[in-house]
Amino acid sequence: MTNHARDQSESVAMPQSPLPLRPEAETLEASKIVEVWELGFGRDDLIPLWVGEGDLPTPDFICEAATRALKDGKTFYTHKRGLPELRAAIADYTHRLYGARLSDERISVTSAGMNAIQLIMQAIVRSGDEVLALTPVWPNALAAARVNGANVVEVPLRATAEGDFRLDMDVLEAACGNRTRAMFIASPSNPTGWMLEREEQQAILELCRRRGIWLIADEVYHRFVYDRPTAPSFQELIAPEDPVFVVNSFSKAWAMTGWRLGWLVHPPSLRPVIDNLIEFNTSGAPPFLQEGALTAIRDGERFVHEMVERCRHGADVVHQRLAAMPRVTMACPRASFYAFFAVEGVADSLGFAKQILRETGVGLAPGAAFGRGGEGFLRLCFASSTERLSAAMDRLEPALS
Repeated sequence: MTNHARDQSESVAMPQSPLPLRPEAETLEASKIVEVWELGFGRDDLIPLWVGEGDLPTPDFICEAATRALKDGKTFYTHKRGLPELRAAIADYTHRLYGARLSDERISVTSAGMNAIQLIMQAIVRSGDEVLALTPVWPNALAAARVNGANVVEVPLRATAEGDFRLDMDVLEAACGNRTRAMFIASPSNPTGWMLEREEQQAILELCRRRGIWLIADEVYHRFVYDRPTAPSFQELIAPEDPVFVVNSFSKAWAMTGWRLGWLVHPPSLRPVIDNLIEFNTSGAPPFLQEGALTAIRDGERFVHEMVERCRHGADVVHQRLAAMPRVTMACPRASFYAFFAVEGVADSLGFAKQILRETGVGLAPGAAFGRGGEGFLRLCFASSTERLSAAMDRLEPALS
């Protein structure tokens, strides 16, 4: 560059500050879980129990199916709502578990359960609408509502003296107002392990029908239940055109968190809307990954049972050890794969999770990350080996006693 050209380029006025962003994006709070997670980067002695995944990789039979698909050249664009064979397999799986028969028009494969939630919010939420959420709950779902312009109204579950959680239907109904557009409910719950019973599901469905409110049912942990084969599902109750979305994922039961694949059950009349939204978001999930998911849902029942039993043992180890610590209050986990426990004297769960990490090398998620009712609690994922969990308990005991 000549001196003259350099002088000209340096004289061009540069913006003094970035151009404005949408307030919903600019003011979006960072994840408190990630804040603790990043603090642990680089630790050789780390026992990471803070995020929602186990310590098992995806089983070989699923990986091999995806690898074959890659070798067979299944790397092109495909059906936006997912491979027809995969949608049919999801319908068969739903019928096998719940007796519900889903038409093809009601099923869409998504690029993760989180993508399904974003698609729903894009379809139904307008600026200023209210989305009710039973909390404590996974924070990413609430962020999806906020980034699409909605106001989130948190309806806290009632914590019992034993460390369990309960839903008060009167409180939930009282929270519904003129601007309530949707209700987000995760059952089984991340982080609490709380689970709706059939009578509660029926009451919520009738409330949504009566008030004209969309129900978003997150059923990602539907297989992780320890007193019955599977969790109750809204799919056993709803009519095709009920105002209900059911979100599910391949991440948990088949150990496929990094694959980013999920599915969505929606009213059949919304098929073209969901089809268009997928087009303008991702254009569809990668076909070779979908081939792996197809094998998982068709041939993966043995692995799912093994995964659930692994988590059942993990729940027993963690509950036995934590419940014996004098400062800890927790109920025996009923569902999902988390221990959500209160620690006496802890008013800042984020600060305490960082302290625990620094002192013990055990990564826990702060309860404050999960909304109202979460402060004072910590979340521990027990989808790990008995050896890893026992080592974590040995390290935590001095800090929690």
